[in-house]
Amino acid sequence: MNTVQLRNVYIWFLPLAVGLALLVSYIPMLDEVAGFPPAFYAMLLGGGVIAYRALLAVLDTHRLTAGTLVVITMAGCAYLGFYKAAALVALMMLVGELLEEITLYRTRQSFEELLALVPEEASVWRDGSWMRVSTSELAPGDRVLVRPGERIPADGTVTRGKASISEAALTGEPMPQDKAAGSQVYQGTVAEFGSIEMTVAKTGEETTMGRIIASVLDAQETKGPMQRLADRIAGYFTPIILGTAAVTWLFTDDLVRTMTVLVIACPCALVLATPTAVVASVGNVAKRGVLVKGGRAMEALSRVNLVCFDKTGTLTEGKPVLKQIKSFGSMTEAELLCCVEGAERYSEHPIGLAIREYAEERELRIAEEPRDFKQEIGMGVSAVVSGKRVRVGNERLVEQWTGSAADAEAAVQFLAEHQHETALLIIVEEELAGGLIIGDQVRDEADQALAHIRKLGVSRIVLLTGDSEGAAASLQRELKLDDVHTRLLPHDKLAVIRRYQREGYVVAMVGEGINDAPALAAADVGIAMGAAGTDLAIQSSQVALMGDRLEKLPEVMRISRSTMFIVRQNIWIFAVAFNVIGILLAASGWIDPVMGAAIHNVASLFVVMNSARLIRKKAGFSV
Repeated sequence: MNTVQLRNVYIWFLPLAVGLALLVSYIPMLDEVAGFPPAFYAMLLGGGVIAYRALLAVLDTHRLTAGTLVVITMAGCAYLGFYKAAALVALMMLVGELLEEITLYRTRQSFEELLALVPEEASVWRDGSWMRVSTSELAPGDRVLVRPGERIPADGTVTRGKASISEAALTGEPMPQDKAAGSQVYQGTVAEFGSIEMTVAKTGEETTMGRIIASVLDAQETKGPMQRLADRIAGYFTPIILGTAAVTWLFTDDLVRTMTVLVIACPCALVLATPTAVVASVGNVAKRGVLVKGGRAMEALSRVNLVCFDKTGTLTEGKPVLKQIKSFGSMTEAELLCCVEGAERYSEHPIGLAIREYAEERELRIAEEPRDFKQEIGMGVSAVVSGKRVRVGNERLVEQWTGSAADAEAAVQFLAEHQHETALLIIVEEELAGGLIIGDQVRDEADQALAHIRKLGVSRIVLLTGDSEGAAASLQRELKLDDVHTRLLPHDKLAVIRRYQREGYVVAMVGEGINDAPALAAADVGIAMGAAGTDLAIQSSQVALMGDRLEKLPEVMRISRSTMFIVRQNIWIFAVAFNVIGILLAASGWIDPVMGAAIHNVASLFVVMNSARLIRKKAGFSV
């Protein structure tokens, strides 16, 4: 039996077995089995494992934990013949650990999506011809051909040809990037249009994609596990209780009274304090379409005071939209849009799709089919629309344009005014007719969601993006972001996260792409936009907004804060305060072991009832 199977037996089988043995002990005809009551075997089964784990914990931490006091209590009860009491204590400890385990949904890392981005084969120039070889056989200096629709097999430099490369998997940038001789290209990106020849510079683990995998693994391995809150309290609580029991025995010489002190002080309520609250709150947010992977994530989320957002697909919709159309001549904007829609009708570029959608929404479309459509890589498109040659493109279009000096000056001025945005020119019959501004649509709920996050005590909201400064600056103004970091590759985002952590911030990272995975894993809380997010992003995170709605983030943050408030109530009121009062009564002889057990169980019951309030906790934004 392997380690995982042994752990499953411990977590799931032991509580069931101990509970059944306790039930059997109440059947009169089965009050003794092989000379001992069934409760004795229940005590041995549950108590033996708890004692073993408590010993390992003491040796590992050199501190007394909650389990230490439980072991001493069970031993004392067994010595006095109170087997049922000892078994009950063991059962409550095991149930507490079971509840905690139920909250740990964290999925193991899976890199299938990353591996799918790396092509299995590549076209390499060898022995005077192009040959298909395994990507793993590539070496720096190899000459590689990438055709339209193929993925780049390694990091390198373009030596020949032109192509529009989608780098969304690495940078989050929704617009394909134009590449020509001298441009850098990266493994896993896609040549959407055009073909290129490249020289390989890096392969395997040395590529940007390989570094993403290594960064995710390193970030998760270097994050130490959160020490259980119950054990932190028990580090102080246990010695005090043992001292109180020793003083009671010393002054009264009454072992039963001493054991009553230990029965009351047994930290079952302390053990239940955190997992019951977490189970209730995790179930609550799950009904709202949010997956929180365990108590560590819930506690960390409650302490977040800085939130970093990716841009594309997180604060924005993640697809280009036509934001503005401007006429420079006699044509109206409606007439201009009809011409542009015709020119872009057969374009497969995301910008062409955005223009067509904009025109369709306004029911502006020329019935006549365009002729002589051409897609010019790195510049734009052209077509004959209603008998006129229409060209739509970027600043490179100006270089091949033979328009008038006045038109050329107007074009340069328009491009300069929008140098930080995606600006396109519209040329009809060699005359400058107008211009277009393409952008990424901000989510409708983004502004309100960020406002509510600030109300919850988050002091800084930061943008981390692979986009240009202009696109980020526009978003910063619109959403009033505190700081912006642009043109970031995945390892750059990771570095920014760690810098903020060194400054003392508890950092949450919100993202949805493969390029966000290292930062999601390194942040104190990684939050994936689930519906839009990639599998790797979701599995690198501790929280997933499965409904892909940003307003869910302040909701789950508010519930996380309520959860930790209730955990503190459970610990200090129902675990510590109840125990202190009960211990004083037991030490003075006011109650016997039966009453002590009753007080002990009432405290545990109150913990469960208090935590149950989180099941129906509302996530309104009033704070």
